[in-house]
Amino acid sequence: MRAISSRCLPCFGFSVTKGCCWRRHISGERRRLAAERKAAFCEPPTGPNQVWQFDFSEYETSRGGTWRTAGVADYWSKYEFGWHWSPTANQHDAVAGVELAIAEATRLLGASLLDAVTDAQSGEVTPVVLVTDNGGPFRSFRFAAFIAAHPELRHVRTRVKTPGQNGVRERAFESLKYERLYREDIVDVLDLTSHAEEFRIEFNTIRPHEALSWNRPREVHLGLASPTIPTFERLEILPLS
Repeated sequence: MRAISSRCLPCFGFSVTKGCCWRRHISGERRRLAAERKAAFCEPPTGPNQVWQFDFSEYETSRGGTWRTAGVADYWSKYEFGWHWSPTANQHDAVAGVELAIAEATRLLGASLLDAVTDAQSGEVTPVVLVTDNGGPFRSFRFAAFIAAHPELRHVRTRVKTPGQNGVRERAFESLKYERLYREDIVDVLDLTSHAEEFRIEFNTIRPHEALSWNRPREVHLGLASPTIPTFERLEILPLS
């Protein structure tokens, strides 16, 4: 038997409940989000400031309680823009994390992020795709209003229960914890932020990354190196005679 759309039910004398309309709305919202995800990842980024990944993580200090960090990473260059630390992980912290990323991106560019993603000839804006999960802070009205006020950004949420779609962000947080924080006795938040910032600088500017062909995120982000071409020195083998 052919299904009848809920829009036609009143014509046949049936009442349509609010729950039915709400389910139709949710279904349409899911299709819209799926289309946005597909558009964001159908073609891999070819440069920095095209796709950013954003999420929260947390760390418990030995005597100073548990602290959460909001951090944005560039998908292409793996560059860490900065970490906003707070005892909470709410909509205000989400906004603060993105503001920190915009400020750092502006510093690296030497110009505003909006100018960098705006075509000089046509004036068309190609916004940075900001990828997050479906956590409450990213579904809040305040965060949506913040994104709407920044034409240089476009927010895309991953599928529910698929953290792998935010993999660059998750792996970098794991590196922060396992390569630095878990090896130290972190007493309080001052100690925590100090160690974290030292690691961020090391991560961006000193440590070679296998995923970047052993280049460093800052070099790749600034166009000084390619994520697919190694630049380390090679031994030159000279002829015997």
